[in-house]
Amino acid sequence: MTKSLVLSLIIYFVNFNTLLGQVHYKDDGKPWSTRTKTGPDAEVPGWYYNLGITGIRVQLDPVNLKALQVKYVFAKSPASKKVYVNDLIVGVNGKNFQKDHLNGYGMDKFGAQGPIEEFAHVLEKAQTFQGRGYLTLNILRKNKPVQVRLKVSTKYGAYADSYPVNCQKSKKITKELLDYIIKNQFPNGGFGHPVDDLWCPLALMASGDRKSMKAVKKNVYLQARSVENYKNRNEGLINWHYVTAGIVLSEYYLKTRDRKILPAIQLTYDFLYKSQYTDYSQVSKRDPLGNPNRKNPTKEQAKGGWGHNPGYQGYGPIAMITGKGALALTLMSLCGIEVDQDRLKMAFDFLHRGTGNNGYTWYADKHSAHNKYADMGRTGVSAIAHSLASDSSNEYKKHALLQSKLIGDFPLSFPDTHASPLMGMGYTALGAALDKNNFQRLMKANRYWFTLSQCYDKTFYYQPNRDSNGYGADSRLLASAVVALTFQIPKKSLYITGKR
Repeated sequence: MTKSLVLSLIIYFVNFNTLLGQVHYKDDGKPWSTRTKTGPDAEVPGWYYNLGITGIRVQLDPVNLKALQVKYVFAKSPASKKVYVNDLIVGVNGKNFQKDHLNGYGMDKFGAQGPIEEFAHVLEKAQTFQGRGYLTLNILRKNKPVQVRLKVSTKYGAYADSYPVNCQKSKKITKELLDYIIKNQFPNGGFGHPVDDLWCPLALMASGDRKSMKAVKKNVYLQARSVENYKNRNEGLINWHYVTAGIVLSEYYLKTRDRKILPAIQLTYDFLYKSQYTDYSQVSKRDPLGNPNRKNPTKEQAKGGWGHNPGYQGYGPIAMITGKGALALTLMSLCGIEVDQDRLKMAFDFLHRGTGNNGYTWYADKHSAHNKYADMGRTGVSAIAHSLASDSSNEYKKHALLQSKLIGDFPLSFPDTHASPLMGMGYTALGAALDKNNFQRLMKANRYWFTLSQCYDKTFYYQPNRDSNGYGADSRLLASAVVALTFQIPKKSLYITGKR
């Protein structure tokens, strides 16, 4: 190694334009200071990037923009006792990282350009027979250059170019993740938060094998009981429970024709019918969410939508829950439930008002621009709901394909999503999959994420991004479920994945 190269490795430099592009590097230490109290990541002192199956967690370095700062190493992982906290990874396989970090929330910085993406590419190649299962890290340790060789094995290999289609790695990972989901099911059949009780049973249902369906049935029957128990609740973010139940129970009925859950599907529909905001008289006189900036809607604003709670509470109906509500109603209709088509149209009208000409669905029922976009979760769920709706003019189908194309055209916002990022990722993948080319573009652009989010213990991890909702309670289960479902989308075994 030349003297000039050594010097280049240890010179720190600041590029403020690029700093602004990093993942929300805030003065209070977030996102890195966020912690979880449960699961295998409870021992990790912050919310850091997982470097795939190496067992290393890193923070984007605020000074050296072509480096990854080691913050934690898991015991018994390939990097254990070889890589240490405060090591600075400056390259891989003898080559330094070439680009600065550009990794954050916004049209000009979505994605993971720089060391994150470069590391992922070399790590995946190292897992092939050509790479012989070894990865060499270029490290600065106490300002001295060190090379560390890790054995990452060839067990998984690389993703196929068409992954998850015709991909042995995807199949192997999916099987491991389904086993992990079942292992983490509560005795009563639940998985935790309503978001977990959506993606976990859907991932298992997509598989359809006997073991998975046994776990699904426990969850479905739990949700069916909860529909009865919660039917008179008016607060506590209750609409999330019902839109989740509507989707899961309907998909289960369509797969099994288990008539025992039809009464619960009907109760779910009745609740969503009642909780949909359709009239100004439903505006609550008080705000149970305690929103100090609350503003009452105009006479026409927000009609047809669902918010966190029935009617108009807090800041009122929003596009994500409205999209999920519209999806639930379309699935219920396929189950034989008599759905008020005028009410369903009101939900779609809400989504249309909040969607730009490019197909991007914004936060509520008012779009901010026709040529901009951000995270695609709302756009994805809107696309699926439109694709399943009955529409003699086919305008809904055209709308769905427009939204799918938008996701394919701009796939880099996939892992960085408002509110519940993993929920947004799931719906983004489902929306893209309405057209196989758009789905492949999404998967190709985010191959680095699937490479780095895989952990050494056969799970997937919730990587840092704009919002941390869900991380504090669960950093592995939800990520594993969303990946398991995403990898099974091409099977078209559920209505939301293309079964007709």
